[in-house]
Amino acid sequence: MNSILHFDDHFHDECGVVGVYGDAEASKLAYLGLYALQHRGQESAGIVSADAGELHPVKGMGLVADIFGPEQFKLLPGTAAMGHTRYSTAGDTTMRNAQPILIECNKGKLALGHNGNLTNANALRRSLEHRGSIFQTTSDTEVIVHLIARSSARTLSSAIADALNQVEGAYSLLLLTRDELFAMRDPRGFRPLALGRRPSPTGGESAWVVASETCAFDLIDAEYVREIEPGEMVRVSRAGLESIHFAPEKPHQYCVFEHVYFARPDSLVFGRPVGESREMLGKLLARERPAVADIVVPVPDSGVPAAIGYALESGIPFRMGLIRNHYVGRTFIEPSQAIRDFGVKLKLNPVRRLLEGQRVVLVDDSIVRGTTSRKIVRMVREAGAAEVHLRISCPPTISPCYYGVDTPTKEELIASHNSVEQIRDFIGADSLGYLSVESLKKAVADTKGKFCSACYTGLYPTELVQLEVPAAKDVL
Repeated sequence: MNSILHFDDHFHDECGVVGVYGDAEASKLAYLGLYALQHRGQESAGIVSADAGELHPVKGMGLVADIFGPEQFKLLPGTAAMGHTRYSTAGDTTMRNAQPILIECNKGKLALGHNGNLTNANALRRSLEHRGSIFQTTSDTEVIVHLIARSSARTLSSAIADALNQVEGAYSLLLLTRDELFAMRDPRGFRPLALGRRPSPTGGESAWVVASETCAFDLIDAEYVREIEPGEMVRVSRAGLESIHFAPEKPHQYCVFEHVYFARPDSLVFGRPVGESREMLGKLLARERPAVADIVVPVPDSGVPAAIGYALESGIPFRMGLIRNHYVGRTFIEPSQAIRDFGVKLKLNPVRRLLEGQRVVLVDDSIVRGTTSRKIVRMVREAGAAEVHLRISCPPTISPCYYGVDTPTKEELIASHNSVEQIRDFIGADSLGYLSVESLKKAVADTKGKFCSACYTGLYPTELVQLEVPAAKDVL
């Protein structure tokens, strides 16, 4: 069977962005930042640098480390740069949609990188095309570019504000000009964006850095300063840093799935350590959904922090009963003789001596379609487990996300049309327990309703305007 095989039944994260201003090695620092953010998108990556009044782009399909090398950095001079790593949530998976998008218009030469999804992009695109705009990509990000170009505002910052006040949905944006770097976050703050500073190694002026997650700062020895606030535009130039609040205040809607799965556990996201949230998810899960068992086993890697929390709270020993092969990405090779659950076996291998005869609490971060969970449960049973009790560190996922996450359609989400008992029966576990919405909010210290949980409740914080949801990608 000549198909791409990859073990993956998670929601896919949207994108990652990183910006550097005021460092002689800006493009290399942007590259390292993207390297740290590779988990946020693996389809394409790009860097644009600013030098001597010109913007220099390098983009490619694939992983960051495969795109950039010594020859590419020769093409990226300057003391300012921005980078983007992409997983498509709107638009095709093609080179023309790789970001940053680089254009030249009446506002000058601009490079734009976007993390998120615009819920009114299709309506805006049709309106812009009717007025003569010609689009070069199928990405919703280009809508913002055309709105900026068409703005009658006299300054670029005013034109950006004018454009952003016409769009709806989720966006954390970086925009690079010949001599400025802009960072913007939507008024609800769906997606994260952090501001930092990197001391000069020569004792001179420190550089400003911006990134989707603080783990990018750690790699380049930058210090976290604060979050870019929802509805804020930060402008960095030779004059320093300027903060502009471009939009009326709206209720904050931070994506709770950043803390459940997307963000790296060593990041600070929405002002809170991700690892702490995930461990608390596991502790609360143990209180709500206890099990009589001998060991707690995570589905690596994303299930590890919650499984640690579950083990600590329950007193049941934590064991790495499944080992992940980190060097398997995609393969076209499959033996002619069928191997059951081949895609899962490429990625995970059970440790029989730990599982044999044991009552196992298997902890994972989510169930999407249920097909992969079914294969993992079967694998653990075949390795000799006496019982398998599956515990999920979030509530049942019943609705797609329209704010920058690649999700299946509602019909493909197993929890949208099946009870917990029906899902348990399909997966083949002895018991199945999800975390409640109330405990999810408690785990992220959401006492003021600042997190979006629409994928668990079906209650969306924005009007979904003429959405055209792309077909879900095939997975094993």
